[in-house]
Amino acid sequence: MCALPLLEPRDGVPPVVASPDALARTVAAFAAGTGPVAVDAERASGYRYGQQAYLVQIRRAGAGTALIDPVGCPDLSTLGSIISNEEWILHAANQDLPCLAGVGLVPRLIFDTELAGRLAGYERVGLGAIVEELLGFTLEKGHSASDWSQRPLPAAWLVYAALDVEVLVELRDALAAELERQGKLGWAREEFAAIVAAPPAPSRVDPWRRTSGIHRLRTRRQLAALRGVWELRENMARDRDLAPGRLLSDTALIAAVLQAPASVDALTALPVWGGRATRRLAGQFFAALRSAGELPEPSLPTVNLAVDGPPPTSRWAEKDPAAAARLTRARAAVAALAAEHRMPAENLLAPDLVRRLAWEPPGLHTEDAVGAVLRAGRARDWQVRLTAAALAAVLDPPPEMDDPLG
Repeated sequence: MCALPLLEPRDGVPPVVASPDALARTVAAFAAGTGPVAVDAERASGYRYGQQAYLVQIRRAGAGTALIDPVGCPDLSTLGSIISNEEWILHAANQDLPCLAGVGLVPRLIFDTELAGRLAGYERVGLGAIVEELLGFTLEKGHSASDWSQRPLPAAWLVYAALDVEVLVELRDALAAELERQGKLGWAREEFAAIVAAPPAPSRVDPWRRTSGIHRLRTRRQLAALRGVWELRENMARDRDLAPGRLLSDTALIAAVLQAPASVDALTALPVWGGRATRRLAGQFFAALRSAGELPEPSLPTVNLAVDGPPPTSRWAEKDPAAAARLTRARAAVAALAAEHRMPAENLLAPDLVRRLAWEPPGLHTEDAVGAVLRAGRARDWQVRLTAAALAAVLDPPPEMDDPLG
């Protein structure tokens, strides 16, 4: 059967809520509504600095759909207090919860339709794909990467935004029924509770080390130069409310560091620095490069960042062959269990937790000891029940691998 295109919200596109009076009316409407609340948010990733919300969409039975402009209504905590005790339905909740919290919307109970789809074993779990498979509708997904900070928002974008919450309640019901049929609904609820309870992500150590192309740099002095120009770009981008990559690309930063130009003119002569806007920034970036070149040796960054946990797995065979063999067996055990339960291995157990267990297993290779390690790593109860025994069984090499001379 062909899927039916979903082109317009069933109640039409509501006016954007952008004033205190309009927000008060929305709060009253949602207080009078019933049942779970479908929630979504649109950001301006790649256009603006940070990940704040530029449109919030919510829908509830008896209240309809609301499209709220956080620029005009930056504090939605009153609305949040009205709906905080209800189940919120989101798709890929981890993407939206931080920016929703930034405007005062913090749930206590969620249902994540993307994660539910993964646990249920669906291969395609994007919103459009899973709505089509389970509900028989096709959604237009062409505006997800648009600049949602622009005002006014185009009418076609508002249709798209309203449709993103149009069928979330129905999708939630279909997924919950399928999870119940497979005996996984309790697992999903544990996962959703863990998302809500998770603390904010800690600040990344040395975020400049994520610059694309950093692998081309070989010396501590080059890394210092990259750090200097990266931090300058970050500060400029923050002040101008621009995504850093729109101000200056990673490619331009890496080229400047590798070429180590002796003058501003030499910097602007580089092909990736030839644009008019880029040339206007060249003097400040050249000064940052020169400052890095004058730093004393002890203040230069290390080539490799110290990490908490195992080394990169590519080095395990050389550093600890037994751990490398344990990791191979542990990954195979998790993959087999994931296939048996029809879900991605990473949803059955976090890959980093598998690596840590293989690198530093407990003294006793028992189910209880492994379970304690997994729980300490924030594995959920359902994950421990499914994996602890299998992982304990593979921590020791099989008998045929024992060294007969050992």
